[in-house]
Amino acid sequence: MIDGILALGLAGLLGLMVGSFLNVVIHRLPLMLQAQWDAETTATPPNAAPFNLAVPRSHCPQCHHPLRWQDNIPLLSFIALRGRCAHCHAPIGWRYPAIELITAGLFTGLVALHGWGFEAMAWAGFSAALVTLAAIDTDTRLLPDAITQPLVWAGLLAASLGISGIGLNEALWGAAAGYLFLWAVYWLFKGLTGKEGMGQGDFKLLAALGAWLGWPALLSLVLIASLTGILGGLALKWRGLLSENGEMAFGPYMVLAGLWVMAFGPLPWFLI
Repeated sequence: MIDGILALGLAGLLGLMVGSFLNVVIHRLPLMLQAQWDAETTATPPNAAPFNLAVPRSHCPQCHHPLRWQDNIPLLSFIALRGRCAHCHAPIGWRYPAIELITAGLFTGLVALHGWGFEAMAWAGFSAALVTLAAIDTDTRLLPDAITQPLVWAGLLAASLGISGIGLNEALWGAAAGYLFLWAVYWLFKGLTGKEGMGQGDFKLLAALGAWLGWPALLSLVLIASLTGILGGLALKWRGLLSENGEMAFGPYMVLAGLWVMAFGPLPWFLI
């Protein structure tokens, strides 16, 4: 068993490496889904070079020069290169080290909370998926089924194996009630206004949160996501970044709610 500072250090290092991979997923998965959609809706799909999470090699988005191994070390390369490409000196987006640091912080916190074992690793996987979904939804208004659906099943499996700390009944009803709640809100809003208030990916994300955190957490999840979403919308409007029709990604606020409940538990009854 790994204990103490060594365990926290290994968790942080693992988080940095996983965060580096998440950056690849965040960038490439939406492009892969769009390419798949184009291929399915085009009579004669174009011949395109292979593009997936492994191919082509990571490269600078400005000069397209492949990154050397020493340019691709999580966080350290960003610091060594002072946030610029080693070849064309174009700025490197701050999201890359931010995702790595956030993931490292989550992994370290989970090992500090649960110790080094299956429970911490299960919640680390949950956290990594949420970070990925939040970033993709922010960029594309998309919550890919390729992540949300496996996350639901992983939550139910973790509950059945007793490694999430959530009973299987709580997880099962959490998934079902989470999906049905936002499904009902969607159709009620559409019936009253004729507009779609949210995407169906939000249903699946709340189902996944319910599977991992249990049905008693659903009210806290919805309340936290709604309040932070309102604050986020006001901040975007103040900065002039909110779209004319007022649309914004709700997934990141659901992710914030999920991470909060994971770390601190549901809100006290007198706050709900």
